[in-house]
Amino acid sequence: MSNQGFFAAGDRIQLTDPKGKLYSFTIVPGKEWHTHKGWITHDDLIGLPEGSVVSTTAGLRFTAFKPLLADYVLTMPRGATIVYPKDAAMIIGLADIFPGARVLEAGVGSGALTISLLRAVGNQGTVHSVERRAEFAENARANVGNYFQEEPSNWVLSVGDLQDYVVDSNFDRVILDMLAPWECVDTAARALRPGGVFMSYVATTTQLSAVAEAIKADGRFTEPESSETLVRGWHHEGLAVRPQQRMIGHTGFLIQTRRMAPGVEVLARRRRPSKGAYGVAEE
Repeated sequence: MSNQGFFAAGDRIQLTDPKGKLYSFTIVPGKEWHTHKGWITHDDLIGLPEGSVVSTTAGLRFTAFKPLLADYVLTMPRGATIVYPKDAAMIIGLADIFPGARVLEAGVGSGALTISLLRAVGNQGTVHSVERRAEFAENARANVGNYFQEEPSNWVLSVGDLQDYVVDSNFDRVILDMLAPWECVDTAARALRPGGVFMSYVATTTQLSAVAEAIKADGRFTEPESSETLVRGWHHEGLAVRPQQRMIGHTGFLIQTRRMAPGVEVLARRRRPSKGAYGVAEE
């Protein structure tokens, strides 16, 4: 997507009406965007700066911006449930996805997280994505290509099971978003360089427990850490400041760990387990 601050042919534009409702489309010379109150000619949008107010032929007004990444992923075509922006942001931050990083991703879905990963690693980094379902992969390929206006040259998309691929042992990060990531802990260990980060995104506590125990049993990772992110918006009208009645609650858990050096034994975490954590003790 272009970043010059002015609209051009091929740009995605986001129009917001006075009630806050969003509309998004791609600017195509010669086309028109119709509403129940008139239309806007695409040619009239080309060359306008972001933050302009545009009107239909019947006087319906909209604020015009290029969509943020969060706006784009929430409106793009989906073949599978997306990783929501709040979780994608935490993945980029907690997994420390840095410019130039070599990232292995499995479970591409609709490509929402893939876009965030590609933006974070920059032109010097690489992202290798693996997706089991061909239809999901093709939808992700279309969404990623549409966002960047071309398919990034530093992105490889493979269709199949992660375990079936012979991966390099020099990835900086491994990010999994799949139903049974505990089955891929060994693959992640073999793919990561020493010090690399392994992170998994799961929906349920049962999955979270299974991943955590698999990581501990593997012996090549540090003690895993887990979290979830809750986002609550706020209304502010003068002195009437209050939380919104609806919030983005639980979407998933993040569990992360780091790859130990080869042959180095993990230091046992010294803590007292909570009562009943491992079932009822035998007499």
